[in-house]
Amino acid sequence: MKFSKLTMALAFSFSGYALAQQASNLPTLQDGSDLEKIQVTGTHIKGVDMEGAQPLTIISAEDIRKSGATTVFELMSTLTQTRGGEGSFSTSQSGATSTSTPAGQAAASLRGLGPSATLTLINGRRIAASSFASGTQNFVDINSIPLAAIERIEVLATGASATYGADAVAGVINYILKKDFQGAEFNAVYGNSTASTDEGSLNLNIIWGDKLAGGDLMLFMDYYDRKDFRATDRQSTRMPVLQSSYSYLSKTPNIYYNSSNVTDADGNYLEIANPNCATPLVKTEFGEDICAYYGNEDDWLETPLESLSAGFTYQKSLGGLDWKTDFFYTRTKSTSYSSPSPINRIDDSEGPFTEETAIDIFPDAIRNQLMDDIYFQRFDTQAGREIWGFMFDGRFATPRTVEIESNAFRLVTSLSGTLGRWDWESALTLSESESDQVAVAGVYNRYEYHAALAGELCSDGSLASYDGENLNCNSGDLLGLYNPFLSGDASNDSILATAQEQPTRKGESRVYGWDLRFSGDLVEFNDDMIRSAFGVEVRQEEITDVPSQNARARFDNGYLVDVFGFGSSLSEAKRTQWGAFAELHIPLTEQLEMQLAGRYDHYDDFGGDLNPKVALTYRPGEDWVLRASWATSFRAPSLTQAGVKLRTTRASFDCSANQAVADLYCEGFGDLRGHNVLELGNPKLQAEESESLSLGFGYSPTRNTSLTLDYWRFDHEKLVDTDMTGVLNRAITDASLRHCGLVPEGQMGISYDPQMCDVTDSQGLTIEQQGANLSEILDAWVDYADPRYAELELYRDHVLLLENTGTQTVSGLDLTFDHRLEFASGALSFSLDATHYISYERNKPGSDDIEELAGTWRYPKNIATARVFWDQDNWYAGLTAYYTGAYEDDIERLRGRELDELDALGELDADGKRDVSAWTTVRATLGYEFDNASISLSVDNLFDREPPKAYGSARGFDSINHNAYGTLYKVSLAYRF
Repeated sequence: MKFSKLTMALAFSFSGYALAQQASNLPTLQDGSDLEKIQVTGTHIKGVDMEGAQPLTIISAEDIRKSGATTVFELMSTLTQTRGGEGSFSTSQSGATSTSTPAGQAAASLRGLGPSATLTLINGRRIAASSFASGTQNFVDINSIPLAAIERIEVLATGASATYGADAVAGVINYILKKDFQGAEFNAVYGNSTASTDEGSLNLNIIWGDKLAGGDLMLFMDYYDRKDFRATDRQSTRMPVLQSSYSYLSKTPNIYYNSSNVTDADGNYLEIANPNCATPLVKTEFGEDICAYYGNEDDWLETPLESLSAGFTYQKSLGGLDWKTDFFYTRTKSTSYSSPSPINRIDDSEGPFTEETAIDIFPDAIRNQLMDDIYFQRFDTQAGREIWGFMFDGRFATPRTVEIESNAFRLVTSLSGTLGRWDWESALTLSESESDQVAVAGVYNRYEYHAALAGELCSDGSLASYDGENLNCNSGDLLGLYNPFLSGDASNDSILATAQEQPTRKGESRVYGWDLRFSGDLVEFNDDMIRSAFGVEVRQEEITDVPSQNARARFDNGYLVDVFGFGSSLSEAKRTQWGAFAELHIPLTEQLEMQLAGRYDHYDDFGGDLNPKVALTYRPGEDWVLRASWATSFRAPSLTQAGVKLRTTRASFDCSANQAVADLYCEGFGDLRGHNVLELGNPKLQAEESESLSLGFGYSPTRNTSLTLDYWRFDHEKLVDTDMTGVLNRAITDASLRHCGLVPEGQMGISYDPQMCDVTDSQGLTIEQQGANLSEILDAWVDYADPRYAELELYRDHVLLLENTGTQTVSGLDLTFDHRLEFASGALSFSLDATHYISYERNKPGSDDIEELAGTWRYPKNIATARVFWDQDNWYAGLTAYYTGAYEDDIERLRGRELDELDALGELDADGKRDVSAWTTVRATLGYEFDNASISLSVDNLFDREPPKAYGSARGFDSINHNAYGTLYKVSLAYRF
């Protein structure tokens, strides 16, 4: 087979990232000498020239080495196709709660469509998903893939279900492992920031390869350790960007407004600040001076992470067969943190009670004033006593902290050979991911904590009983009163420690697979051959996610998780799938080629799906290639989405999406509200479906110059999620979704304040009755309860069913340009990779209205990477610029007091909006090659640029598209034996 000049230029150019091969390989290809039949991502047909026929990005081993990356996520985050949007995530988004991304784990997402819409492969075959989902999306933890074992990475950012089956909605990322390695190589990389704090990282890996028993064996081991990075470590993130972004729930609690005798001029009760507040008091929009809390002090921008990987590859000829086996094992350990949990009553309502003597710790003058200012009232304790006290507003002092250990392995063994003119290969796959999590700090039992507040907690953690006169412990001794206003007292702290719990969570995910593939010439056509591939695959997937009993919400305990601010859900599911595919490569003329592909997949839980693909490649000359493809893809509902049982989480409803919802629940404003909800898996979910279109060209006037431009579009339907906005909207006319108090077992819907049923509309109907006028009930509720906000009072634990909720349409352009100038002394290379989002349309939750996301919060329209490199004999140097375009700040989600402050700061434009500024950082790279060693230095964010301010983020910047590290350096040493 001969390769055109254009194909060679595309293959040996930067491939959209950097040099895919060395130019010295060109003569061999041009000579037409026998080559090993290779298979590239996007086709199962071996030996077909596909380099220019599809928008494939290749990251070679040389690119990986020059990048200075020490994890797969670091490497993937430099691609324009994975930047922008909220799909890709790293440990910067991990936390201790169920709404955070899993601790220590990371995922890559193409086109911002989400990690579950990107298929992750290793050597063209699947890997088990993480046992802990991100929300309800299952994903592959790319931190579990050892970077040291990777030869190259192939990224196909277009729909590929016709080739690979489910999940390839946005495309495929295929990690190709090294093989035929001879000798030994040791690599060490140390990195840190130039700031005074220590964010050091260390990566050590060794690779060894040699002949063994007539085959080729390669062994590898990779170790990585990274320290944590806190918001308080940088001046730009140490303090909140807006003083008005406070929380009433301080670590030094305030007196709740319903226990206050202090009023404003209109007679509204005001909160009373803690006299021992450790920070300056903050004035609220109600005129109160309170002790406030800001999340910056407990925000980890990166969590500590340690990983160890080891594995091998082995290949051997057995007569006329080739046997290949690859195996790797990865263990990761991480600690993640979330802000300290708010303290609520036992039923999760606001304003927990403490005993009246709690204020006796203050000096007499302050105590006497508080005696006048506080409205003391009697409250019932768990033991059945009625005592005097008052309500407070606060949170625990210790961040919720979890430690997690994950173990993953993957084993693939295959046989391949020839049968007549056909190449065949069959493989067995076994892949597993297992995670164990334990909460080690900041998590407290709600019943024991409230017993401690009332002096009813026993030393063994049991609750005391009351016989009408005395409190009694069946075992242990009765502890004293716990005082939430007393800090730094060892005896008081020991009482709180008795109420601490350590919930656990254990997850397992497995994939068993077998496949058989044939590839070869089918029939002669137009003086050439129609080349083809056929195959079948059988796969079983199973996942379990089992939290300890004290971390689950159950109807028999009123949906209350035993501990405050921490919950997980039981999820168990498995499925069996089989698929069959066929693919043809048809030479219509000497210049025009067609690829036809189709695959049918059948799942035992939701049925089957057929996905076709048609692609055309036209080469009008050696310098040009025109390419087009159309395909459909699908994403099967994840096992977590099908099998989750009462997942404790937070859900938001968007009042800007539905005015009727805004009038009832947001005082008419368009803000975003969050509530505790319980998600239910839905075995009747349909598959998400997508239609993709790609049109582009490649131009290569010389072997050292290439230009590609591709238009792409995805129409993605039947997205799976909960839709609280939609449920609230449907509840306006559907009484079966409206419940005073808790949602009854087996039902779904919205939970309202239990007293909401005390009021009626003009017809005498309560909110639970069909035909009730909710606007009239709102007016009656305001008159009856005199709430602080004129809105229907939501209670807790709304039960929402996962459903196919919406659609999204994404389109854009990818541009790559590569040019290499060769001199007698060396070579100078230039490259540019750019992605422009033309549109990103998505329906608003609970509405048929379409919102445009491109250019809005976290969805920059323009992303680009530019490089210049000089290579000379045994050294190289280069500069890489990473550009992220401007986009709208998320100020629509801010509260009125925050918008007022922004306006006073002059941060809003004439339309009341603002943009997050564009951000460009520069990486400098320098390397030197010795005979048996090499050394390199890379410096990220060379000019120490701070991330642009983003007032819509509690962090003050967008941690998805930017980072707050400042200048980072990495020193790398490699030695070859």
